[in-house]
Amino acid sequence: MTTTPIRLLLVDDDPLVRAGLTFMLGGADDIEIVGEASDGSQVPQAIAQLKPDVVLMDIRMPVVDGLTATEAVRAEADAPEVVVLTTFHADEQVLRALRAGAAGFVLKDTPPAEIVTAVRRVAAGDPVLSPAVTQQLISHVAGTGGTEDRKGRARSRLDLLAEREREVAVAVGRGCSNAEIAAELYLSVPTVKTHVSRILAKLGLNNRVQIALLAHDAGLLDSTEG
Repeated sequence: MTTTPIRLLLVDDDPLVRAGLTFMLGGADDIEIVGEASDGSQVPQAIAQLKPDVVLMDIRMPVVDGLTATEAVRAEADAPEVVVLTTFHADEQVLRALRAGAAGFVLKDTPPAEIVTAVRRVAAGDPVLSPAVTQQLISHVAGTGGTEDRKGRARSRLDLLAEREREVAVAVGRGCSNAEIAAELYLSVPTVKTHVSRILAKLGLNNRVQIALLAHDAGLLDSTEG
């Protein structure tokens, strides 16, 4: 059975980085690099013309940065998934990109095989953040100090969820996989997936990372609330 290759757009202002990524990713027979861009300002037109499934996006670019480009991309209907390229694990701009709907991030010194895996996972609808990295990011958010206003807004949004959906949201926030949530809440994995999909739809979110950040903002991850 043949499958359609994942269409990938590379966005980085450094031609050497783009060449290196092309070399790394070009060897994967299920990934097709459909184009490149050297600045965030070029991304909307590239997406319109090339119809990528995934965009690998550098954050720091001179004219339009990757954060602004990510916000614009993810605000559109039928938007491709975005994976942020960065040199920092818990940079404030990474967090802003994740809040804007990026599906995760990879470090520029990530081994080639892991970057290929990240592209595949995002194309399949999975975030590219391990539980450990999710917790690291949430700790970083905690370190920046959440306001009571943000906490109140987050709790108001989570009030839209049914009790079981709220429990799933908190588990997602702790970095649990679907299988782990299923075991913890005595549900089947397909049921967990359905709950996650409903949470995303009800709250107008793009991915599990945003669920995790919302659960953190609501103050649910360091308490026994369910």
